Amino acid sequence: MIPINTTPDIRPWDRRALQVTEEIIDRVGAEDLDRPTPCSEWTLHKLLAHMIGQNHGFAAAAEGVRTERADWADREFGDDWAGAFRASSARVSRAFAREGVLDGEFWLPEVRGGQMFPARTAIGFHFVDYVVHGWDVAAAIGVPAGYEPELLDAVLPYVEEVPDGSNRLQPGSSFRPGLPTGSTDRLDRILAMLGRSPRWPAEPGDAAGAGAPLSGSAAPGEPGAGA
Repeated sequence: MIPINTTPDIRPWDRRALQVTEEIIDRVGAEDLDRPTPCSEWTLHKLLAHMIGQNHGFAAAAEGVRTERADWADREFGDDWAGAFRASSARVSRAFAREGVLDGEFWLPEVRGGQMFPARTAIGFHFVDYVVHGWDVAAAIGVPAGYEPELLDAVLPYVEEVPDGSNRLQPGSSFRPGLPTGSTDRLDRILAMLGRSPRWPAEPGDAAGAGAPLSGSAAPGEPGAGA
């Protein structure tokens, strides 16, 4: 478990994960939107709408709003998915950067009927979510996800705290049970721990869950936590 009072400020790494994801989404063409993704039955269009909506949900929570599920809902983006994602990531980064935000709590309505979480924990949820979803988009269009080794080192402790148990088999779980891997590659290990095959779609493995953000399926630092 990562003690909350000693958790490092990961906001710069979270912002960098968003920047890398923006660069990946810039490469998405209209012809790609119906492509399958590692997120179970979601198309790339559905995944992007989910990612945009979740950014707005996290932003509202960081702004002090007692959010409802509707605040986290998928956001349609018309013909400018890249612009819509950039706007959402800019909003969430501004919200996370607010003075005193790390001393507060976020209300997350998708966690066990709604709960308050320390800001550092909630931002950790977001960090993991967008590293993984950035890779999902990259895998869907067949390009590499250009995360720096240092970023992957920063996210790994949070990934290791995600409970790997029966909660991952529940409907709407973000992640499926972990997969074995002999790889020493940081990203491969992270993906396998979260139930994604690093070689998707050639080796689909156990398709990743879809329907809830990380915060809706498990709470790092709470062993055995479930939706």
